[in-house]
Amino acid sequence: MKKAIKLIGIILGSLLLGSLILLWIKHEPLPKAHTGADADALAKKMLSALNYEAYQNTRFLEWSYRGGRNQYIWDKRAGTVNVEWKDYKVELDLVHLNQSRALKSGEPLTGEKEEKIIQKAVTSFNNDSFWLVAPYKLFDKGTIRSIVKLDNGSKGLLVTYTSGGSTPGDSYLWLLDENGFPNAYKMWVDIIPVGGLKASWDDWIVTESGAFLPKSHKLGPMVLSMGNVKAYN
Repeated sequence: MKKAIKLIGIILGSLLLGSLILLWIKHEPLPKAHTGADADALAKKMLSALNYEAYQNTRFLEWSYRGGRNQYIWDKRAGTVNVEWKDYKVELDLVHLNQSRALKSGEPLTGEKEEKIIQKAVTSFNNDSFWLVAPYKLFDKGTIRSIVKLDNGSKGLLVTYTSGGSTPGDSYLWLLDENGFPNAYKMWVDIIPVGGLKASWDDWIVTESGAFLPKSHKLGPMVLSMGNVKAYN
């Protein structure tokens, strides 16, 4: 009975949240854009403003998501991530996925149950890490960069992911200051029914490694906390 009530609460909460989003934002079609050398130049200007070299040299990243329910320690050099939520822990190997391990309450899982939990960890990591390091993924394999002329006369950088991650085909329009530093993006993504939803990227910290990373994001009335963000070597 308690589980049924909880499920109904989740469904009603999701419907309410969806309704608030639809009321708060008007759907925007994907803007017209053009690719070329100027788009790549703007992307490089953005990476330079973010001290991309410091991010490249960073080995460990730590953060959490969903109010601390998902917790991560990512070893970029080794290509591994420790993912924890509830009573699950996954030692995720991003290079050799079949070498990943999943545990529940400290006990190793096996078979289909292990595969399911490992895949959930992969999906969560792809989403939750994007909210942490998306500005550094402008030249990932399968990305298309293009320029959008904004209403105020400035230029935005539209990045479309044609492959990789869990939702290929998503597009993000980065809004930059005069120095190329990002302060927000607009999203056209498969899991959100309206296009042009704006999320802030303005709550930055300079981490121990020198890389810029966000502490939180604002989406209208909502705040997405990234928890205790750390980056070090």
